[in-house]
Amino acid sequence: MSAVDPTTGADAASFSFDGDDVPFVPGQSVGAALMAHGISSWRTTRVQHRPRGLFCGIGVCFDCLVTVDSQRSQRACLVPATEGLRVDSVDPDAPLRGGGEAERSGGRS
Repeated sequence: MSAVDPTTGADAASFSFDGDDVPFVPGQSVGAALMAHGISSWRTTRVQHRPRGLFCGIGVCFDCLVTVDSQRSQRACLVPATEGLRVDSVDPDAPLRGGGEAERSGGRS
């Protein structure tokens, strides 16, 4: 499934979501691009494990949380989609992959 930029007719850029390419057009948020690509749920609630994705779409709620370039708990509706971005649907409470000191300290030295 590929997207086309409606203003230029050119192929859309893409970012990685759980290892798969997701196309987007300029101005889309990560959440909007995921929805346009047919992905409507990317996390579950902690207690009852119910699917969650976009709800309000304006950054008020926290239903659309994703990990963006190793930064946990980012609201997908507020993060601008950019070429080469790495987005993961992992549990925000799970340890970061790799376990390096910079990851454990949140990138702070």
